[in-house]
Amino acid sequence: MRNVLRGVGALLVSLVLTLSSLLLPSTGWAASVDEIITRGKLVVAIDTTTPPYAFLDANLKPAGFDIDVANKMGEALGVPVEFVTVTSPGRIPALLTKQVDAVISIFSITPERAIQIDFSIPYAGQSAVVIAPKSMAIKGNADLVGKKVGLTRGTAPDGLLTAAAAANPGIEILRFDDQPALMQAMISGQIDAMGGGDYGEIYLKKAENGDAFEQKYVLKTFYFGIGVPKGNDNLRQWINTWLFTMKTDGTLDALSMKCRNQPLPVLPVF
Repeated sequence: MRNVLRGVGALLVSLVLTLSSLLLPSTGWAASVDEIITRGKLVVAIDTTTPPYAFLDANLKPAGFDIDVANKMGEALGVPVEFVTVTSPGRIPALLTKQVDAVISIFSITPERAIQIDFSIPYAGQSAVVIAPKSMAIKGNADLVGKKVGLTRGTAPDGLLTAAAAANPGIEILRFDDQPALMQAMISGQIDAMGGGDYGEIYLKKAENGDAFEQKYVLKTFYFGIGVPKGNDNLRQWINTWLFTMKTDGTLDALSMKCRNQPLPVLPVF
């Protein structure tokens, strides 16, 4: 009889635990480091329209700083990397919908994004700037009134210049889905100015009339983190440890010099 009661008790405990797991809110993709290794691949979201961080090379293979960082991460885990291409607005959904383990895609660390996903410590950084023709006298947001300003949808400059437009009525914001479309709009005269990364001027200069453009002013300096699903502390802490070693042994700076032709800025931690 005692054994029967013990069996019934164990069954009740099992049922309670099962019901509890069903009632608790889902925390999304929770692939731990061990699970990634056992699976045999690391799945990373990238945006291949953001040179020099990520682009398609002559063989249509992903290349650039973020790609090198992702491959180094795979090497450290002992598994190959599977890349999933997303647009800038698709980075957070890729984590929320369990498509990827991590996002490595000039993903600026912001409090708003950190409500939905978690970030590693910074691995790179750059300034968001306004770029326009040299002939235009633009020194600040107020000088954009009456002008068409292009942005890549869902990026940090989008948020900054959208706020600037709200504070300075008369700024017309035009949003594009990727950087090549934004660059083309700038070169063709569809827009008067653009918000983007401080590397944007380099790529504009490759165009036929690229020397006609210049950086006007800095909006804000941003630092990039590797995005992981909310609550996946196991993977996030491993990434932080790995990034610490990449910083201290000079690997990150070497990748930056290779892909960006400049060393990384001083990277803060949190």
